[in-house]
Amino acid sequence: MSLYLLLKTLHILSATLLFGTGLGSAYYALRAWRSGNLRVIATTFRHLVTADWLFIATTAVFQPLSGLALARVAGWPLNQLWLLWSAGLFVFAGLCWLPVLWLQIRVRNMASKALRDGTELPARAHLYMRIWFALGWPAFIAFIAIFWLMVAKPL
Repeated sequence: MSLYLLLKTLHILSATLLFGTGLGSAYYALRAWRSGNLRVIATTFRHLVTADWLFIATTAVFQPLSGLALARVAGWPLNQLWLLWSAGLFVFAGLCWLPVLWLQIRVRNMASKALRDGTELPARAHLYMRIWFALGWPAFIAFIAIFWLMVAKPL
């Protein structure tokens, strides 16, 4: 296998893991939250935070590195608009994800504390989840656009 094909395969696998983990995390977080079951929320968010660190954080670092290596091996100039837009959208999605991770950690902590103390979730957790939901959509749309740019290379 050529270096180009190896890099391309790793880049695609990493993108799949990044996007799939993000989408799966959003699904399970929303399902847990809507259940209203404090034990389910605490457990789910504990696992979500771990998955974000294991899969999303690592692939978020690997993606630009593999993308730069792929561009170099392919001989693509880095000033092509499709690459610049992809990089910009990737940074934008990352800027949405960082507060989402912070919010998930806070909700996890609040849910665990409420479960331990036998209390309700504080109102702040509900606010955090509204913000979490609002930040997820632009990141999701950015990744759809990145996938399209990577495939079509239109600009």
